[in-house]
Amino acid sequence: MTGHKGQTILWALGLWTAWTAATWWLEGRINTLGRPDAVTDRLIYAVVVNLLIGVLAAGLVLRRRFRQAAAPLSRSGFGPLRRTMLFVPAALAAGLFFYMAGGAPSHDPIVILNAYAQVFVVSMAEVMVCWAVVAGAVRGSLENRAWLAVPAAAIIATVLFGVYHFAHSAPFNAPGMVAFLSVIGLVTSAVFFLTEDLYATIAFHNALGTLGVVRALDSAGSLAAFETVQWPLIATALAGFCVLVAVDVILVRPRGFEPRTR
Repeated sequence: MTGHKGQTILWALGLWTAWTAATWWLEGRINTLGRPDAVTDRLIYAVVVNLLIGVLAAGLVLRRRFRQAAAPLSRSGFGPLRRTMLFVPAALAAGLFFYMAGGAPSHDPIVILNAYAQVFVVSMAEVMVCWAVVAGAVRGSLENRAWLAVPAAAIIATVLFGVYHFAHSAPFNAPGMVAFLSVIGLVTSAVFFLTEDLYATIAFHNALGTLGVVRALDSAGSLAAFETVQWPLIATALAGFCVLVAVDVILVRPRGFEPRTR
């Protein structure tokens, strides 16, 4: 492994470590998601862990990579707009299929919309860190062994995605839940490498997260609260998406940018 490729892996693992540690400090350590009244703590967790580290810092790591190497943008999910427009609807449809096939306790479109919005910012960070940054770095480091690059990247991204959940509060840090989420991560890896599109992967991955949220609400007897549009959740998801797009077009691939060819 060359010096540059080694540095790329170290930057990717460093980002994942910081993101995981911040998740434990701001969520798992104080049971943020398990306290419905912890509005301020939830906001801090969402902004610091998911937006500042999971999206913005991830974008900076990707910016550094693309300006120092000849790695194709698509290896980290930043393909042409036409690819995004093609695969996002397909990914949403596939995600909805998995949602329905997974025995979702509610098929109410308003419930699904609210739950989808609730986990969207988290899903953005998960896909950015585990797949765009880590999987992209691993794949690039093994470019001379094409037969190994994608399987290794998929496995490492999936394992790190599962382990990351040990930093969360219950029930997400339970070994059985981590194993289940790792299976979800493996499916997400398949979508990421098949589409080579960040946005399509987020759309699909978030649908799987929506199933988990709706199940949790049903278990807690709280589904009724999601039967009307929750505008704060919708606004947060839209704001998060705007941050993601800004990081994409300003940091990762600004207008006129071409990755180095050598």
